[in-house]
Amino acid sequence: SGRKDGVYLLPAATQFECEGSCTASNRSIQWREKVIEPLWESKPDHTIMYLFAQKFGFADEFTKNVKVTNNEPSVEDILREINRGTWTIGYSGQSPERLKAHMRNMQVFDPKTLRAKGGIDKETGYQLDGEYFGLPWPCYGTPEMKHPGTPNLYDTSKHVMDGGGNFRANFGVEKDGVSLLANDGSASKGADLQFGYPEFDHVLLKKLGWWDELTDDEKKKAEGKNWKTDSSGGIIRVAMKEHGCHPFGNAKARAVVWNFPDAVPLHREPLFSPRADLVAKYPTHDDKKAFWRLPTLYKSVQDQFADVGKDYPLIMTSGRLVEYEGGGDETRSNPWLAELQQDMFVEINPRAANDRGIRDKDMVWVRSPTGAQIKVMAMVTERVGADTVFLPFHFAGHWMGKDLIDSYPEGAAPLVRGEAVNTATTYGYDSVTMMQETKTTVCQIVKA
Repeated sequence: SGRKDGVYLLPAATQFECEGSCTASNRSIQWREKVIEPLWESKPDHTIMYLFAQKFGFADEFTKNVKVTNNEPSVEDILREINRGTWTIGYSGQSPERLKAHMRNMQVFDPKTLRAKGGIDKETGYQLDGEYFGLPWPCYGTPEMKHPGTPNLYDTSKHVMDGGGNFRANFGVEKDGVSLLANDGSASKGADLQFGYPEFDHVLLKKLGWWDELTDDEKKKAEGKNWKTDSSGGIIRVAMKEHGCHPFGNAKARAVVWNFPDAVPLHREPLFSPRADLVAKYPTHDDKKAFWRLPTLYKSVQDQFADVGKDYPLIMTSGRLVEYEGGGDETRSNPWLAELQQDMFVEINPRAANDRGIRDKDMVWVRSPTGAQIKVMAMVTERVGADTVFLPFHFAGHWMGKDLIDSYPEGAAPLVRGEAVNTATTYGYDSVTMMQETKTTVCQIVKA
């Protein structure tokens, strides 16, 4: 391959070449079916991970709860293991069997409400009535409890076993002597407790006189536990199904988040800003010696580049197109989609273009403070302001002006290639989520 840095790129299968569960942005989960067998040497992600585990000597431990056939771990067992590990967020009731029944009977679900109107799965006899398509998480408890999924969070107009809910008591019951629990009368529909209450545990269940509603087996597993650590699901079942209460408690929403860097959201200028005056007025955070265990720079970077706007006066943003998805390698390999957008481009305002002698469809260099530059086509348009440019993030295959087609295996190069916008993005991490900053920075544009 010509690589000299010890980095290897593994041929992972596309979504069309494997099956299993996938979660959509509305929190629904679908069971994806394999369309074709993996091409060339590509393998599903879970097979690659298993082969690594074999090589490193811990395959038996890695798959102790997962059936393996011909080096491929069972995707059904993988989802069940995920369900056990994501118990507290309610990603637990979506068994492979329930999801497959939904996929076989999509016609019974209302496209607006997502809810099934009647319906019985002919293959298993499973009753679909009342469930939301894909069992959008939170879908609490065990699959046997048949929570229908939650189409909208914090909806107190519905019963908790009807997809309703309330705010979670996740930060204690009081702060500085002020109760954090919901006020009297504020609770999900039909709840036996129509006031604020803490998260459920074995103590609260006993105080309420609900302990004996657990089975004997559930009692053994729930003793000394709370709803998060009770692996039987009994505490969740009794709270939700028998009494209409939410196992994570009923609290007020927080307007002041005291454990965030800013208790109330404040505007802070990006690390790379064209406005030195706004950097002085709205500075970023101080550097952190340990943020999620890593040193993370903020103010030192912003100070270093405080005057970056003199050489890089344009705000550079990135985003998506309708015709491509993600990094775009799959969709740019599809001839019907590739035809729709054949060039990586930058949207630039006519005023900014005219000041730089750039005309529509000219090839230009987009240069960033890191020293990186990408060569793209100019799209002169009023869709962006005079101080802003926009680039899509669906392209790859070019590197700072060079087409890398010779680096692809024969027959594997996408039909459309272009510069990756992230080549030109800059350093930065969100102060709460630690997400990298790939959506905005500054740049300069010159005619190529």
